[in-house]
Amino acid sequence: MNSLLTIFRIPELRTKILITVGFICVYRIGYYIPLPVIDQQLMAERMMQAQQGTFGQLLGLVSLFSGGNLSQSCIFGLGIMPYISSSIIFQLLASVYPPLEKLSKEGEAGRKKINEYTRYATVPICIVQAWGYVHHLMGDPTTSMALRDYTTGFNFYYFAFASVLTMTAGTVFLMWLGEQIDEYGIGNGISLIIMSGIVARIPEATKVLFFDATRGEFKSSIFQLGGGGGNDIGFEKLLVLMALFVGVVISVIAITKGQRKIPTQSAKHVRGRRVYGGTKQYLPLRVNQAGVMPVIFASSLLMLPMLFFTAFARSSNWGWLHTLANSFERQGYIYNIFYIVLIYFFCYFWTAIQFNPKDMATNLKDYGSFIPGYRPGKRTADYLEKVLMRVTYVGAAFLAVVAVIPSLVSNTMNVDPRVASFYGGTGLLIVISVALDLVKKINSHLVMRNYPGLTED
Repeated sequence: MNSLLTIFRIPELRTKILITVGFICVYRIGYYIPLPVIDQQLMAERMMQAQQGTFGQLLGLVSLFSGGNLSQSCIFGLGIMPYISSSIIFQLLASVYPPLEKLSKEGEAGRKKINEYTRYATVPICIVQAWGYVHHLMGDPTTSMALRDYTTGFNFYYFAFASVLTMTAGTVFLMWLGEQIDEYGIGNGISLIIMSGIVARIPEATKVLFFDATRGEFKSSIFQLGGGGGNDIGFEKLLVLMALFVGVVISVIAITKGQRKIPTQSAKHVRGRRVYGGTKQYLPLRVNQAGVMPVIFASSLLMLPMLFFTAFARSSNWGWLHTLANSFERQGYIYNIFYIVLIYFFCYFWTAIQFNPKDMATNLKDYGSFIPGYRPGKRTADYLEKVLMRVTYVGAAFLAVVAVIPSLVSNTMNVDPRVASFYGGTGLLIVISVALDLVKKINSHLVMRNYPGLTED
């Protein structure tokens, strides 16, 4: 408690936190400013019907990653997803395209140049995504969600162009907002925007858990042993869910902060009568080296077969096609098997891009350090690669377990998917990762001014 009060006693830190909170409030206000040409009431009804379907799951997944709200046509509907897509593209290109790879090794100047390219590429990506979204809402006159007289002729193109321009400007504004948080606030601006969008879903999930919207009354079964039916849960299930949530959060924190420390030692240098170097240090390898990116890639990629099988199953009488469509749409065991396999693949793929054992071995050699028992150069690189493969296997297993927990909770305990999503999956990983990073940066400000930190590593 004293540490929390200390935060607001430091003028600079207090200003940074207030600026960050103010920018996030601006983001949340824009979240509820709708596009003017869309019938919001009609869209809310349509999205409520499609919520359990494939399209509803796709919109929910994209909204979760982007901090946007595609189920409600607003100026920030696309969120920050175009910028994230652009960032991922340039990160991948920096590892295979020599000019970008050279630029990424030029330090701060090179990083700023790549960030500039990323911002430029965000605009065309945003325009394409916004046009696809607006065309889906307004394109078909029979299913259009636009207001009357906006779906035909010149009006359609005029207001569709205005909507695309508005959503593009909204995403660019969010990108600018994130950069302002980076510069004047505290924490990573883009990550905080995504985190605030996920946390804002908690009241809705809590309402679903305790309140029956169809009957318009409070669920009394939640405080009764053995009570509940359908999506209602009894008191014993509520206790299990609470214990599961606490266990998942603790394990996610432990694995996220977990490291494999490889001992290193610097060479000794004798100058006159003094001996320099010879100190022992550690090279930390994170257990979850790839972060949340493998789960994002895997879940996004699995949306393609989900849409494919669902579309073809409607126009076919083949039984196996309907089985696959139901398994992917309801996230059955076939879906989870593919999910786990893709998470392992992307874990190793992303780790290989981010961490190069040969470069690390070269850096250790250049700085006069070595790993005891291994010669500098190739043997050190081989040892680092072997350790990294084993650590990545554990990290991938952890991500796979956390990723499938929501579907297991939803299917086995008959819990609403909106409630089950807070017991694992990408949302929980993002929230905890961003929260730990925020605490770490606040700690650095406190320690720099000789105050005790919020946590002790």
